[in-house]
Amino acid sequence: MKRMIWDTVKIFIIFVACTCLFYFGLRMMHTEYEQYHRYDLPEGPAVKVFGNDGGTKIRFPIIFRFGE
Repeated sequence: MKRMIWDTVKIFIIFVACTCLFYFGLRMMHTEYEQYHRYDLPEGPAVKVFGNDGGTKIRFPIIFRFGE
């Protein structure tokens, strides 16, 4: 009986330690990406899907129709 209680306590301690490690890992990732600017203008050869002013005209519904 004493052995079973000791094994249960060990499993509980390991579970709590892994849960804390996961929680603080997620918090670190959140603070890392909190200042990340997702809506900056794209750089490089990006193509505008809506209302492209360039030579070729790409329309959004055509992309859905052809499955691209």
